[in-house]
Amino acid sequence: MQLHRHMSIALDPRERGLDIGRTWAEQTRRTARLYSDFFATLGVAGQKVRTIAEGSHEALRNWSPALAEEAEGWAAGAGLTTWELSVVNARTEILVAAPKKAGGHECSTAVYAPAAGGVPQTLQTWDWHHDLTPDGLLLAVTPNPGWTTKSFTEFGTLGKIGVNSEGLGLHFNILAHASDNDSAGVPVHAVARRILDEASSITQAIAIASSARVSASTVFTVFTAGSETPANVVTQATTPQSSPPGAVSIEVSPAGTAVVHAGSDGWLLHTNHFLDPVLAQGDAIDDGALSPQRLAHLAAVRADLAGHGVADRAKQFCSSEGAASVVCFHPDASVPRHEQWQTLLTVSIDAGDGLLAYAAANPADAAASGFHTF
Repeated sequence: MQLHRHMSIALDPRERGLDIGRTWAEQTRRTARLYSDFFATLGVAGQKVRTIAEGSHEALRNWSPALAEEAEGWAAGAGLTTWELSVVNARTEILVAAPKKAGGHECSTAVYAPAAGGVPQTLQTWDWHHDLTPDGLLLAVTPNPGWTTKSFTEFGTLGKIGVNSEGLGLHFNILAHASDNDSAGVPVHAVARRILDEASSITQAIAIASSARVSASTVFTVFTAGSETPANVVTQATTPQSSPPGAVSIEVSPAGTAVVHAGSDGWLLHTNHFLDPVLAQGDAIDDGALSPQRLAHLAAVRADLAGHGVADRAKQFCSSEGAASVVCFHPDASVPRHEQWQTLLTVSIDAGDGLLAYAAANPADAAASGFHTF
């Protein structure tokens, strides 16, 4: 995956979108085409794709007019219709309708929020189909005067993993729930972006995530550079009951929203299954998914992650197994291309300085080759 950078100081959402779309028209059109072909391979009829894409954009417009304007500008700038861009922005919502599932080997997140406060230490892998993402985007925008949002995202999605200048960071993992449906809810990638554009506290992030009518499930792990005690906390079942402030995972689904807090040791770990005990009853994770194994791996190595720079943290993330670790995915040429997975990105978020440290590689290779900052 080739990563590109774009910084826009436009305050008007449509002008911002036009700027992004015009600058990266080729990459945006290519990504939209790749996703359209991908959904056809998964058995989603073209009209169904368009219906969900259009419906999700309408849901976005009702929930966040500014982000809808930005998406419309992005599409226009790239020479696409709005629904063609929404095929990417609402790709998680469209995946719900796929008769053939693409599997569930996506993303492992570890966040350490020290009990005494201070800047959390984080690391996440982003695992996805490498054929769909020849290009990725590091995007910095100014949604309001004096406010900067930085995120890694795809060409056509409004946001994903990121940090803002107010000291709030966000990691992003996909989930699956029995209540997921094709009713075209607000795109979960847009929810991530709105959190980064508007929230300076965990409490505000929870409120934003809870206000969206979603049709697909995901989890936003959010944290701040300072201490905060968020409301409405559900303690992570795999950790002790008492817990310090600093980080929560906001699990969203059509069945409801739950908040999972870090354990008393300060660690908050998440892969691709629900941790809230109520929502977990409807978990729809694939039978062959490695999410439980990856979570167990993170639990086993977490004591070795804190207190290191990002390169050493990435090395410890894999343990002595290196690139053969369960948290590192490599394309399997023996299966169809739409079933091949790869760890495309390793990223750490510094909420204190508002920086992303990233490498377009798995953690073991990133530890060896080094990280860039954005």
